[in-house]
Amino acid sequence: MAAYLTLWWVWICIALALGVLELLTPGFIFLAFGLGAIIMAGLVLVLPTGNVPALLALFAILSLLVWIGLRYAFRRQSSGARIITRDINEN
Repeated sequence: MAAYLTLWWVWICIALALGVLELLTPGFIFLAFGLGAIIMAGLVLVLPTGNVPALLALFAILSLLVWIGLRYAFRRQSSGARIITRDINEN
């Protein structure tokens, strides 16, 4: 069963399933995992290997890096909310 993880199309299916889960859940919970699975599909297609534990470790590292990148990208966006520093009852 673990040998399926050495096929590139399995990683695409995992990415699609994570994309559907992302649409069904609030927030950006599964987005980094889905993008990590897409990157893994490309890597497995270009560099095929049979070492499943190494593939899972690489998927975890890639997902973490994508999560850090998304967190940095979304933090830079402004919500447009005004910050009030003075109360209207103050003189």
